[in-house]
Amino acid sequence: MLSLQNIFDTIAMVDKQHLDIRTITMGISLLDCVSEDPKRCCDKIYDKICRRAEKLVQTGRDIESEFGIPIVNKRISVTPMALVAGSCDTEDYVPFALTLDRAGKTCGVDFLGGYSALVQKGFSKGDELLLRSIPQALAQTDLVCSSVNVGSTKAGINMDAVAQMGRIIKETARLTADREGLGCAKLVVFCNAVEDNPFMAGAFHGVGEADSVINVGVSGPGVVYHALQRCKGQPFDVVAETIKKTAFQITRMGQMVASEASRRLDTPFGIVDLSLAPTPAVGDSVARILEEMGLAVCGTHGTTAALALLNDAVKKGGVMVQVGMPPKNTQFELDINKIIFGECDLLGVRHHTMHDMQTAVKIINSGVMNEQLTELISAVYPMEQVAAALERARTDKTALRVLMDFAQ
Repeated sequence: MLSLQNIFDTIAMVDKQHLDIRTITMGISLLDCVSEDPKRCCDKIYDKICRRAEKLVQTGRDIESEFGIPIVNKRISVTPMALVAGSCDTEDYVPFALTLDRAGKTCGVDFLGGYSALVQKGFSKGDELLLRSIPQALAQTDLVCSSVNVGSTKAGINMDAVAQMGRIIKETARLTADREGLGCAKLVVFCNAVEDNPFMAGAFHGVGEADSVINVGVSGPGVVYHALQRCKGQPFDVVAETIKKTAFQITRMGQMVASEASRRLDTPFGIVDLSLAPTPAVGDSVARILEEMGLAVCGTHGTTAALALLNDAVKKGGVMVQVGMPPKNTQFELDINKIIFGECDLLGVRHHTMHDMQTAVKIINSGVMNEQLTELISAVYPMEQVAAALERARTDKTALRVLMDFAQ
């Protein structure tokens, strides 16, 4: 049950502890924009992005104003450009970056990610051409972010890609030296890239995603820091549990914003990603969290262990809810190990809409189902026998429905 303290805690998180929605990111698939003609492909890319994300920024502002929750960035992620441009009859990929930049500026977003290549196991021709174009692409654009996945747990690390990215980063820094090397701030090289990351510069829209989707990124190191101040001197298991509960609180707020944005934009809701990314604001530091966990100073012995504990606690916990009754004979595949080791709760909710409830009440009041309904009622108890009714419902496995009659 929501208490007054819960409300005050949430207000304090936003007002004093720097909690914010770091980004609302709309992922857009560009697979249907593929064409052999590069100009035709660019035109289709521009049209689709502008059509899908036309109301993204205004929707973010409206939610921010109505709920009083800061939404720092509105962003777009697209299908890795190496996949889209790979079918075009061209070796110059910079026009694709310029098209993305123009579309982002038209929509009014802060960043647009997806000028990307996935080369963890090797290069295609499109990958090689895109990597070669990254320095010029980032130097000539303002909003475009680039990312290259060079490794994965299964495939290992593509060391040829690592060597090439070293040269690309150096060249990008040289070409954007007049802007303090800003191009490198819009470029990320990583392993085990996920398809629904809302954070830049590593965001791209994976090929396994829907045509468009809303992903939300939440940041709250200040909230975790203040929560840990309340459990000073406690054992590590208490610290971990505090971090986990706080992370859950933060994520719930992100889920609310994501659901509202999804509804208003008529776009499926994807994920809420909790990040402890710091900002320059006082009290919004990950180092302060580590020191609050018991380190004398961030960087001393034990820092790695504390950081591992923090990451482990943040990623654990959560709730999976099955709402409504699935169709008959429907089967779901669940990885029980992920549920156990992720410390998730699995809930089932037989939820119905107001229309469903009103229709059911009309049918019951009509009396046409009295005989069938009577068969579902195993026992009726007056209020003074509430203990017996609860015990019957708890222990009698054959009882379908045990009712309390308030009229008696």
